[in-house]
Amino acid sequence: MRIVIVSRIFTPEPAAASFLLRATAEAFRDAGHEVEVLTSTPPPAASGADPRGIRVRRARVKRDRQGYVRGYLSYLSFDIPVLFRLLFSRRADLYLVEPPPTTGAVVRAVSLLRRTPYVYDAADLWADAAGVVTSSPLVLGALRAVERFAMRGTAHAFAISEGLIDRMRQIGIDVPATAVGFGTDTASFRYAPQDPPTAPLFVYPGSYSEWHGADVFLEAFAGVREAHPDARLLFIGNGSEQPRMRARIAELGLTGVEFRDPVPPEQLAEVLSSATASLASLKPGAGYDYAFTTKVYGSLVSGCPVIFAGAGPTGPFLRTESQHHPVGTAVEWDAAAARTAMLAAAEEPLATSRRVELAAWAAGRYSLSAVAERIVERSEEIVRG
Repeated sequence: MRIVIVSRIFTPEPAAASFLLRATAEAFRDAGHEVEVLTSTPPPAASGADPRGIRVRRARVKRDRQGYVRGYLSYLSFDIPVLFRLLFSRRADLYLVEPPPTTGAVVRAVSLLRRTPYVYDAADLWADAAGVVTSSPLVLGALRAVERFAMRGTAHAFAISEGLIDRMRQIGIDVPATAVGFGTDTASFRYAPQDPPTAPLFVYPGSYSEWHGADVFLEAFAGVREAHPDARLLFIGNGSEQPRMRARIAELGLTGVEFRDPVPPEQLAEVLSSATASLASLKPGAGYDYAFTTKVYGSLVSGCPVIFAGAGPTGPFLRTESQHHPVGTAVEWDAAAARTAMLAAAEEPLATSRRVELAAWAAGRYSLSAVAERIVERSEEIVRG
């Protein structure tokens, strides 16, 4: 088959979607198919080679101040050119499209014109998330309509969880769907032996947008610094909340907090391998209570326990697994509870031998390659059908 993947984001730009799409592209290639990726030019800080045997075609897009393709103008800077790139390219047997919904809408239109089926990576529902940043019925209604149009035409949707599929059904998206789960790129994320930090080190990796509620850890860290004046908190990634969080740090008079740009997964894994714990959050009532914070996988395969604060299935996952493995802990989205968990981690950091065991166990269970293979198998069935 000839497969065309359409996504505003792809490796080497570090993001959960990038890792999954690369793994899926490689799985299609390994199954003997021709693969082409239509994506954007990565930001200057991102470096790395394209996957072997896969044609990656890039175009410049508008990025925000953090270097991320985020916001409607940024999306349109990718979507409008990709419409013509698809219309005037060789015909494909199948398109695989990654959100935002505007990109999905473009691919559906091309799919109808060229009589080519497409599948949709339903990583999340954008109209739900938009409710956190706006209450405008016009904006939310328009986004919901575009999202329904984008997804209702798909031959199949691949969701991260059954909870997301249930939510799709609630809002009228009744298309064939499979919960394929998620994982991480275990070739990039892995335990890298490091000298233990001389002071507690907490790392919040990845994005921190409005619905993440990462600011809960700022309040918590203020209490940690009272007990451990040399403790550090790193945010490695990007997010729309950074200006507000910087303002809150100033209000608290907080020191020891640092914001760093996204780094390649190999570099992030090195930092996680020595961190006291990684941090993850999901703000309750923000429209994403069904979502799983996939960044925990990258931490676990790097041998780093996780402290999670918030709603959704991540908390139950960590509580269940912690009965057998030192995966970390989950608390309510509450600064006092997060502070207690961070102090406990600082008092009893995970020993090197246990980090090695944790990384090996997680790598055996949460590799993206298994998820990608499920997507390829189902896609092959769709095209044959």
